[in-house]
Amino acid sequence: MASSKEIQDRMKSISDTMKITNAMYLISSSKLRKARKNMEQVYDYFHTIRRSIGDILHHIPEMEHRFLEPVDGPDFAAKRAYIVITADKGLAGAYNHNVIKKAHELFEQSEHNRLFVVGELGRQYFAREGLDVDTNFQYTVQNPSLHRARVIVERIMELYMQNEVDEIDIVYTKMENAFLVETEVLKLLPLDKEDFESAVPVDVYQEELKAEPSLESVLDHMVPNYVTGFVYGALVESYASEQNSRMMAMEAASKSAKEMLQLLQVEYNRVRQAAITQEITEVISGAKAQKRKKK
Repeated sequence: MASSKEIQDRMKSISDTMKITNAMYLISSSKLRKARKNMEQVYDYFHTIRRSIGDILHHIPEMEHRFLEPVDGPDFAAKRAYIVITADKGLAGAYNHNVIKKAHELFEQSEHNRLFVVGELGRQYFAREGLDVDTNFQYTVQNPSLHRARVIVERIMELYMQNEVDEIDIVYTKMENAFLVETEVLKLLPLDKEDFESAVPVDVYQEELKAEPSLESVLDHMVPNYVTGFVYGALVESYASEQNSRMMAMEAASKSAKEMLQLLQVEYNRVRQAAITQEITEVISGAKAQKRKKK
């Protein structure tokens, strides 16, 4: 059985750790509120530009464009680029593990893949695994901004326009609710017309759509903005998911620490009670011995 001094030292260590987990919980809570506010602003922009692209494709369903999936093209792209969004640090439950696991599964499906990782923890992991990670693609996930999303998209779009990659996918984490986050894999380019189709009733009037100089040139400008908006939204949502996962992890750690302190307190009381009982027994035994000597 451990001594009372050892139990006290352990209790102090756990208490100090619990102070850290509580502080991290409060910090993540503050960052999550900010991220959720940004998410609400992103949704409006994203859905507006997505609806605009859908309107264009609806009026010209047979249009061929470099940003669109060929009608009779192959289902599998020979060269794929994966944008993987991880965190810069751990202590966020299974957040990083789920993203890395999904990226691993996708990367092993073909030999012609390129990996672009956002987040220091993911870069270090894939580097240790010996996977080919773009060394010039080093961005933090802290405080995601639209400017950073533009820089990321410019790098990827350059490869796409030069036919160095045939498809661009993004692996990120979506926050379904306060208790559930899911790893998502979505294709950014080329666009699939079916993803933008919406059922329109027969009796609804559909306005005529005109564009200058052409609808193709409109798509040339809109699609990069759409991809930028999606990447920005993925950065914001992944950041919110990270903070939410860290909140849950720190809350669970604080709860476990409290339970451990309660058990240690009971054990300490037992050890202290046994020590007091031993001291009383020794005093009584000494008193009896002195009494026998006097007689």
